[in-house]
Amino acid sequence: MEESAVCDLVLPCRDEAGALPALLAEVPHGFAVIVVDNGSTDGTAGVARACGARVVTEPRPGYGAAVHAGVEAATSEWVAVMDGDGSFDPAELPQLLAAVTSGRCDLALGRRRPVARGVWPWHARAGNAAVVWWLRRSVGFPVHDLAPMRVCRRRDLLDLAVADRRFGYPLELLRKATLAGWRLTEYDVSYRPRAAGTTSKVSGSLRGTTRTARDFWKVLATAEVETS
Repeated sequence: MEESAVCDLVLPCRDEAGALPALLAEVPHGFAVIVVDNGSTDGTAGVARACGARVVTEPRPGYGAAVHAGVEAATSEWVAVMDGDGSFDPAELPQLLAAVTSGRCDLALGRRRPVARGVWPWHARAGNAAVVWWLRRSVGFPVHDLAPMRVCRRRDLLDLAVADRRFGYPLELLRKATLAGWRLTEYDVSYRPRAAGTTSKVSGSLRGTTRTARDFWKVLATAEVETS
């Protein structure tokens, strides 16, 4: 870990070797990177180590499984989570970290702002909008994106006891955080094209978006049962 790090940055990764060298070079001072290798076959773990990141192996498939493993492995008081495919700029993390460390909010979220046409396909954008609408209607969710970039206190995140281990993880997290009375604040962040040679598991295809929608539906169905 970087000696002066005040925040651990968890990057859930599956076959992101092509993205990591440039992405890790952009991580600002004060963040220690934990790459969670979630079943990669392209040497992601070796590339991450060579670039100075700490590597955690999570054999259970799923975004939530990878994120949870990284958060459990973190040791800093504060933890950030961001996709490891190069679509986000780590230089924008400090503003989110400052928001939570200063006490302005309990969870700082990055609201995606595409930097070019086609970065955020219509089917993924529509799915995000539909789920956010449900959160607003059901629990008063105050922001506009499911936010693949987020920062909060590590212990508080673990205490939420988010159970989903697939793509429903962020939906369950944001629902529980809202119900727990967390103060949520969002900041516009750049949403860039993925690094060459990597493929999105969610928005890169209609199939991926459909699979994610299925995981979201499971979380929504469980939530409706809990509140009925």
